This record gives sequence, structure tokens and C-alpha cells, in this order.
Amino acid sequence: MIVQAQKLTLVFGLALFSVGVLDAPALAGGPKEPSPKPAPAGKAKPEAPQSNQQPTPSEVLPVAKNEPAAPAQKDQRPSPEGLKGVPIPTPSNLGEFIADRNAAIVLGKALFWDMQVGSDGVQACASCHFHAGTDNRSKNTLNPGLARASSPTTAAPDYSFQLGGPNYQLSRNDFPFVQFDKPDNSNSWMIRDINDVVGSQGVTLTRFASADPGASADRRDVVSDRIFNVGGANTRRVSDRNTPSTINAVFNFRNFWDGRAQFLFNGVNPFGARDESARVFKTVGNFVTPVRVLIDNASLASQAVGPPSSNFEMSADGRTLMDIGRRLLPARPLAGQRVAPDDSVLGRVANGQGSGLAVQNYAELVRAAFRPEWWNGAQMVEVRAGGEKRVIDGNEPLAGERYNHMEANFSLFFGLAVQMYESTLVSDDAPFDRYMAGDAWAMSKEQKQGMDLFFGKGKCANCHGGAEFTNASVRKTLNEPLQRMKMGDGKTAVYDEGFYNTAVTRTSDDILLGGRDAFGRPLSNTALIQQIGPSAFREMVGVSPNIMVNPGERIAVMGAAKTPTVRNAELTQPFFHNGGDLNLDQLMSFYNRGGNFPRFNKDDLDADIESLKLSDKDKSKIIAFMKALTDERVRRESAPFDHPELRIPSGHVGNASTVATAVAWDKLTARDDLITLPAVGASGGAGSPAQRNFLDVTE
Repeated sequence: MIVQAQKLTLVFGLALFSVGVLDAPALAGGPKEPSPKPAPAGKAKPEAPQSNQQPTPSEVLPVAKNEPAAPAQKDQRPSPEGLKGVPIPTPSNLGEFIADRNAAIVLGKALFWDMQVGSDGVQACASCHFHAGTDNRSKNTLNPGLARASSPTTAAPDYSFQLGGPNYQLSRNDFPFVQFDKPDNSNSWMIRDINDVVGSQGVTLTRFASADPGASADRRDVVSDRIFNVGGANTRRVSDRNTPSTINAVFNFRNFWDGRAQFLFNGVNPFGARDESARVFKTVGNFVTPVRVLIDNASLASQAVGPPSSNFEMSADGRTLMDIGRRLLPARPLAGQRVAPDDSVLGRVANGQGSGLAVQNYAELVRAAFRPEWWNGAQMVEVRAGGEKRVIDGNEPLAGERYNHMEANFSLFFGLAVQMYESTLVSDDAPFDRYMAGDAWAMSKEQKQGMDLFFGKGKCANCHGGAEFTNASVRKTLNEPLQRMKMGDGKTAVYDEGFYNTAVTRTSDDILLGGRDAFGRPLSNTALIQQIGPSAFREMVGVSPNIMVNPGERIAVMGAAKTPTVRNAELTQPFFHNGGDLNLDQLMSFYNRGGNFPRFNKDDLDADIESLKLSDKDKSKIIAFMKALTDERVRRESAPFDHPELRIPSGHVGNASTVATAVAWDKLTARDDLITLPAVGASGGAGSPAQRNFLDVTE
């Protein structure tokens, strides 16, 4: 019997939060600090005082067809705000899916750290996010520039490495990738220009064959990789962008550097309502029924389901989340990894006699975390060669790969559970947060002076605004998803809030937000509203536009990257989407000179990318302030940042010229050089090589 009914579940009950500004010195028990002097302002306007009444989504503001609204004025500077007490964005209909939130967090943490998730039984989500939410590996971390494009629809990848190529060991002397004779003067001689990218190593290139239930790895066939190889042996492939931090990522309205992980989660892939065919499966009566769901405040879930099926990051080519479910659901969680008995989440289910968790399998965790109508159906889901899915009973002739109900919904479980875990990774106890909460002595004098520069002359907070230290936040974007302002050339354009072209690379080296989704639509919300109008925009994005964008009106989205948080930047080198700057000193010189390629990128350049004329003392003070944004729990890996054991590939045995192969009979795959991150519990740990900063940088 084929079940053809489809139920449409659209969820737009957005959880909106009041926004407040804290005057820390006024709350402090010690002497009050002088009020900061006015300085040039930026994109972020002062936040409204806290209120018990929640704001409503911005209404559509009508604009005459040929008369765009005036650009926003930069008349006041952004205000500092601590993260303590800022609500965690949470799906408004979470209870329709999750039965036990604590159980979902257990499931999510296990999935995030489990090496069994990767096709090779080695690559976990955490393999690229194990150090302050990012990746500190420096060997075999180069991508030649595969993200290069000549237009939103025309890829022009660069296949040639300018540095050492696969399995190259980076050194401090390789940075910055774009170097000037006088680092603070963009008019000085450019003495180095490298378009390679420091990314994260994922999997070697293989083709998916099958997933045996309960096995530690997939069956797969080696495919020769013409880019990532040394002497004909495949090396682990490297992503074309630097790895963003998972810590505080819950506050982002969209995720990934290009924003493709949508605010609305469709239960299947990163694209939310953009994928009109996405369906999960729900038991309705006695039948498993395809249904469409859109879950708000869930860009973390949208992000989480991307890498597991990427043939660069975690997967053999052709594997799906259903295949992962088939192999993983009968497997014991973290079977080959030790878990600390005092792990803040997993300790109560840790296997005290060895590795893994003291539960039978992942299916047990799914049943504990999710409502039964999402996994208890008796029918199967058949996936045909073209991707068509249909619900069948056991008597139908075999016409494709078949999955049980729980396997078929594994993307839903994986995305929401990982989001639930990552939602706990909030670093709100930095010295700055304590200062803003009233402790006048939590920051040094130099850090307070740096804060004044950060929010003033340095213009840092114009993009890194709010308690989240990014304008790409949920709180900011819910009310102002689009902005109309003067750009670097002095002319007006509309752009996506929180996404800026800062001339780190030439726009054509990575068009980022200027690209297209899997269905040919613009990733940019600004370009999208020009194409589909405000009503369809609301349905597809999950928030009302605050301004209208006329067809043909100038927009600035090419080469625009999501603004990362500055929190814990002391620990998250290298910097920018290309990983091209080694430390905070190089980062400050970049901004002080006004970027690397302002002339090349002038059509989309952010207006604040200009010579700042900061002195060396000014830069040092801003760096001191950024170090006040480090939460020591992140450095110590104490709760909620504790974790299971993880064995991490750090390049391959050998160098950029010669590598050892995996086994004697497999000459096509380089042998991994593994490092071990020990399991740590709630009190944290120290001393592992995996815990040191990238290239041992100390800020």
C-alpha cells in the first residue's frame, strides 16, 4: 500500500526577545567609570531598554516604486551589553517533536562527538570543532581556492596550491596570506598575495557502497582524488573555508559563512523553506505519512545536517542521513571513545567499565528523546534512484532502498538533537560579562580603554554588535533582516544584516552570500526579496522584511560573509573566512589599513572598511579588550565545554612530498597521523596538544 497523503505543518510562531542595555558602571559596587565619549557610530543602533512586553516582527514598510527609503543614518554608536540573561533562541514548537529535552541533549552530545558518524569511523562533527569550538590543526589544512567563482552561477575553482599543498605543515612565517610592506597602510607595497585557504581536513574521497547496521564504518570504494593527494595516495580533503566556532552559534539567525543554514529547519537539509519538497515522516493514525515541517529558531539544526553527507567533511560520496541512521541506530553510542564519569551531560550514562555509554544503542536514546509518532511506524520508506520517496508496506515489489521509520527520520533527530546540545555551549562568563553585570574590577584599565575604542573609534561594534558581538544574531535580524545604507563608494545599497564584504579576499575568490542555494535561488535575503517579493519572503525566510527592495535597486551581497562573534577570539586562530591572518595583531592591522582589496571590492565594500588611523597603543588596547571576551571555562574545557575522548587526524604520516599509505594493500590512501584529545569531565582539563592554540599562538 502506498500512502500518498501529505500534511503541511508551517510554524511561524517566532520566539522574540526583549533587548536591553546594561550600564555596568552604574550597577557596580565599586567606583563608577566615566561615561564613554561620543564617537562615530555604525550599523548597530543603541538597543531598546528591557521590557516585559515582547517586540513583534517588523512590519513591511511601503516604499514608492522609484523612491527607495533613505539609508539609515549612523548618528549614534553601538552600546556594550553582556550576554548573561540573554535568552537562548528556542523553537516555538519544540514540544511537537521532542519528548524529553535533557534526553535530547544527551543524544546530541553523543552524536556530535561520536567518530562512528563519519563514513570512515574516524570523522566526527567535533573533529573540526574540538578547540574552543573551532579547529587548531596546522598540517594538511590547505585548500587551493575551490570556492572561486566568476558569477553567482559560474564556478571558477582554483586547483593550484600557492603554498605547500596537501599534507603541508603550516608555519607562522606563512602568515598573513596578504602582506603589505607597511601592515597598517593599504597604499604600501603588497609583498604577498596568497588565495589558498586554511580550512579543516575531512575525509578522503570515496564512493559510498553500503551501511551495515551497527558497523563502526561504512563500506566504501576508494576514488582517486586529483587535488588532495601526495604521490598518488589520497589525503584527507580540506574545506574551502575556515571553520567557525560552535560556541555561541545558537545566537546566529543563519549559520555557515554564507548563511545557507536557514533559520527555519525543514527536518531534512540546511535549506529550510527553500526546499519545497523536503518531507519527514509522522505516524498519523496507523500510517506513516509524509509531512512538511518548518521549525523556527533552528539554524543550528539546519547547519548540523549538512556536514554528515558532505564528501569533503564527513561522508563517502552518495551517503544520506538515512544511511547514517541505518548503521548508527543499532550501534552503541561512542563505542570506541572514553567518557569521563563526571561529564556534565554524559556522565550519568557513561560506561564505567570502559568506553562508550551504558545504553544499548542510539535507537534507545532516540526513543527517550523524541515523541513516538516520529519513529514508531510499521511501514517502510522506499527511496528510488532519482530520490523519490514513498511509504510502503512489506508486500510491495522492491524498487529502491528501504528504510524503517526511525532511519527515515534520522535527519530530523540528528539536527534537533545536535542543536539542543550546541544550545548549551554559551560562553557568558567572560570578564566583560561580569563587568557588565556590575563588577567594576572584572576588567583592567587597559581593557576598559580598549572597550571604548572597540565601540567607538575602532568601529568594531558596527558589525560585531550586541551581547553576541555579531550583527548576524537572531535578536538583530528578527527586527532588521535588511539594511539600506551608504557603502564604501559613498553610494546607497541594500544588504543582509550581519553579512559584510570587508575585502579580506577579492570578491571573486569567494562570493559567499552572493552565491545560490541548491535550488538556484540567491542565498542573500536581499536578492531573494527582489526576486520573490515580501509575502513569499516572509514564508521562505521566517521573518517579515523591515524594508522593501525594488527590482533593479542596487544591492551589496557579493563576497559578504557572516560576521563571526569576537567572543573567545583569543583561542580561535587563524582568522577570517580564509584563515589568512595568524593572530589578533595581524587582524588589527588588516582593519586599521582598511582591508586587503578595497579597490577590487568597491562595488560591495562595507563603508566602515577604511583607514582607521589607530595607533599601536590603540590596537593593543582593543586586543586587550577582546581578551576580556574569553570565558575561562572554554580555555579549561570545563562544563558545559567538557567532552568525550576524541582521536583526531592531524595530517598524514610523512610530509607534502611523501606519505605512508594506510595499509600494505591500499596504496591509494595516506595513513592518518592521529592525536588524542582526552576525555574531560565538568571540572575541565589541560595539557593535551589538541588544547593548544593554532601554531601555539599566544595573544
